Amino acid sequence: MSAELICVIVLGLMFVIGTWRDINMGLLGFIAAAGVGGLVLHQMPEEFLAGFPVDLFLTLVGLTYLFGFAQNNGAIEVIVRWCVKLVGGRIGLMPWIFFALTAVLISLGALFAVAIIAPLALSFARRHGINQFMVGLLVVHGALAGAFSPISVYGIFINDYLTKNGLTPAPLTLFLAPFIFNTVFAVVVWFVLRRRPGLRAEADGAHPHPGSESDGGTTIRLTRSQIPTLIGLIAMALSVIIFSWDVGLVTITISVVLAAIDPAAGKAALSKVSWSIVILICGVLTYIAVLQEAGTVEWVSAGISAIGVPLLAALLLFYMSGLISALASSLAIIGVVIALAVPFLESGDVHVGGFVAALAIAATIVDISPFSTNGAMLLANVHPSIRDRYYRQMIGYAGLMCLIGPGLAWVVAAVPTVISG
Repeated sequence: MSAELICVIVLGLMFVIGTWRDINMGLLGFIAAAGVGGLVLHQMPEEFLAGFPVDLFLTLVGLTYLFGFAQNNGAIEVIVRWCVKLVGGRIGLMPWIFFALTAVLISLGALFAVAIIAPLALSFARRHGINQFMVGLLVVHGALAGAFSPISVYGIFINDYLTKNGLTPAPLTLFLAPFIFNTVFAVVVWFVLRRRPGLRAEADGAHPHPGSESDGGTTIRLTRSQIPTLIGLIAMALSVIIFSWDVGLVTITISVVLAAIDPAAGKAALSKVSWSIVILICGVLTYIAVLQEAGTVEWVSAGISAIGVPLLAALLLFYMSGLISALASSLAIIGVVIALAVPFLESGDVHVGGFVAALAIAATIVDISPFSTNGAMLLANVHPSIRDRYYRQMIGYAGLMCLIGPGLAWVVAAVPTVISG
């Protein structure tokens, strides 16, 4: 059996075992890198671990550490209340505020923006009798709309990977295509569901509560811990966007300053670091480097090219990405597919920017699935009395996205290719 085929079989086993037994696929990636690299390619540890992405590791740790402060001390809730006051307490606009907040947070590096905003959004919807399924969908689509900004975890991961493989990234296309795509879907969801009563929690009846902070009439007072955190978030955004400083080093530096100001808060925030995501990405990329050394990437790409119709090959990749992503990590499948498609992209048969943007859409538009990270975080915040019905609605919507999402995303890849051709 060839080394290339062994690598593909091991990759498939990683997805199956990781999904079936709920094991972090990054851990499996490290084991696979050692097994394939050491036993099949006869590499030394320093060789099969050479693909460990040190810079991306720092970025992931720094971003999730910094937002751990904001999540723990209520700085995120302060931002929500500011937004409520900004719209003058108009309840009907709040689903879009939650959409925008989730988009902004994830675009700045808050990887678990859905986990931060979902409990606020769903409790608000329960109190005011707003369709909770509609609000939940807007939160997830907001996260997907902002997920691929140049300073987000997703955006940094993809753009850096393309650059390291000699391809020219298109960060603006990668950001705008998913943003527009998900905004359109959110508008459709809002028009279809906004006047429907939706699911009501038995515990509170979802009756509107007059008064309260949601009407924009309360005074917002910042605590001693929230002020430096908010300043830190602003400093992070400005330093990265305006001065192009390394986001990993910037966020770690700001986090250390905040920890020096309040050591107890620093320890609590460190527990919020998304170690599972850090391990997932670093482990998968470490194994991908072994795949490249084994020649598997070129081997698979040759098979894709053999289809003869580049855009048809892209369509098949998008549907594969969407279906697998509905059951596993979007980041993992994006990393694998881009790695396999690198020689395919180098051939010039498809537009690199359009292909990558379309892949980003196809692999994430299904994230409302309760088996995906965002979907699971949303379902976890639904009131127990309606969770079963909410789950069934999520399954239905995820199935619809699996059916039409990759096909619509394919248009994003096809249009620039046809125009440039």
